[in-house]
Amino acid sequence: MKVPTMRNSRTHSVTLGPLEASLQRRLESGEYDNASEVLRTALRALDREEAMLDEILREKVRASMANKRPSIPAEVVFRRLEARHARQVKTAKAAKRGA
Repeated sequence: MKVPTMRNSRTHSVTLGPLEASLQRRLESGEYDNASEVLRTALRALDREEAMLDEILREKVRASMANKRPSIPAEVVFRRLEARHARQVKTAKAAKRGA
């Protein structure tokens, strides 16, 4: 059962581009009465997704903070990253020459 919603915000103009077809399919399905319902549902889903991602990141930070291994100095991390990048560039150039 759909619950009527009261309008308590201002009107917005949104350019959907290719997503317009998705909006139209949802409206034609009869599941939604108007574009506002579709967008509100989409924004609630986005809010839930962001909240889940935030919690995942928080848990990773908690786990990292609880990890007793010694930290790696930033200089070492950057040196390793630069070496890794150099290897990847070298591999890509070699593959390009062989192609």
